[in-house]
Amino acid sequence: MPAGPRRLGAAAAAIALLSGCGAAEGLSAAAPDASPAPDAGTCAAVPAAQAPAPTSVPAGMGTTAEDGEFPREVAHFGGTSTIDHRPERIVVVATGQLDGVLSLGTVPVGAAGVPGAGLVPGYVTHAFPDDADALAGIASVGTREDLNIERIADLDPDLVLANEAGAGGGLYGQLAEIAPTVLTEGNGVNWQQDFRLVAAALGETDRAEEVLAGYRAHAARIAGAVADAPPSVSMVRFSAGRTRVWGLASFTGSVANDAGLARPRPQCVEDTSVDVSAEDVDRMDGDWIFYSVQGGGAETDAGTVLDGSLWDGLAAVRAGRAVAVEDDPWFLNAGPAAAELVLTDLERVAEE
Repeated sequence: MPAGPRRLGAAAAAIALLSGCGAAEGLSAAAPDASPAPDAGTCAAVPAAQAPAPTSVPAGMGTTAEDGEFPREVAHFGGTSTIDHRPERIVVVATGQLDGVLSLGTVPVGAAGVPGAGLVPGYVTHAFPDDADALAGIASVGTREDLNIERIADLDPDLVLANEAGAGGGLYGQLAEIAPTVLTEGNGVNWQQDFRLVAAALGETDRAEEVLAGYRAHAARIAGAVADAPPSVSMVRFSAGRTRVWGLASFTGSVANDAGLARPRPQCVEDTSVDVSAEDVDRMDGDWIFYSVQGGGAETDAGTVLDGSLWDGLAAVRAGRAVAVEDDPWFLNAGPAAAELVLTDLERVAEE
C-alpha cells in the first residue's frame, strides 16, 4: 500500500527555512562535489551551474539600489519600473509569489487563485501562523488565468507582481497603469531567480539571501546523506484530465537536483512535465515515488491507477516507497517555503 501524506509541521519548516536549519538531525551537512555515476535507468544530479534551473537574476535585471533605499528602479522581464516607496499594498497574481512575499515579511492585500484550489494554500497558512489573520483578509483578484483588473485597481496597490509566462504578462500594460508592476519570468524551475527579483522590488535582497542560504544548507545535508548511492525519485501528479510525471526543468525537479537525488530515466527530460496515460504506469517508477492528487481526485485517473495491478507491481510500491504528498507546495506554488516543505518530504529517502 502507498504511504500516506507525511505531515511534519509546516510551521517548523518555515522557521527552519529562515534560520538556515531544516533537515532532520543526523543528516550530513557535507554535499558531494560530484554525483556518482548513475545506473542506466537513472540520471544523476548535476552541479547547479549545469542544471536547467537558473538561480541568479539575469544580467541587466534587478536593481542597483541598496535595501531600504527608495525610490528605486527595478529592471525585470517586462521592462523597468520605478517604485517610489517601500511597498505596503502588494497584489500578487502569479504562482509562488504569495509564498515569496510572505517569506520576505510582507502580507499582500490581494492575490490570484488557482481553479480548484484555495486562494491561500493550506501549507502557506501553516508555514506562516503569525500572519493567519492577515492571510484570511487577502482579497481575491480572480484566477491566475482570468484576472479581474477592476478588482486589482479597487485595492489601490502600490506594487503588482506578475509572471511573464502567465496571464499577467499579457496584461502588463493594464497592470502598469494601476501601479508599478514587476514581471518575473515564471515557470516553477525559475523560482530562485524570480524570488531574488521580487526581493529587489521590495528592497529585501539581504533577507532573500538568508532564506536561500537556509534552503541550500538543507538541500546539502540531504545530498551529503545520500552521496554514496543517491536513490532515484519519481514525481507524479494526478490532476483533472491529466496525469503527468515531472521533469528536470520543473520546480520539484530543481529541488531534487539540489538535494543530490537521481531521477528515473523516463523523467530525465528538460521539460516541466510529460503526460502519461493509465497504461504508462511503468514511467512512474523509481526507487521512490512522490505523488499528489489535486482536489478530491474525482476527475483524475488517480483511483484507476492507484487501485490497479500495474501500480501495485512498481518496485517503489512493492517496497513501500510510494509517498502521497501535498499538491500545492509540490506542484502549484514555486516559492521558498514550498521548497522547504519538498525538502522535508525528500528527507525520507535519506533516512533508510
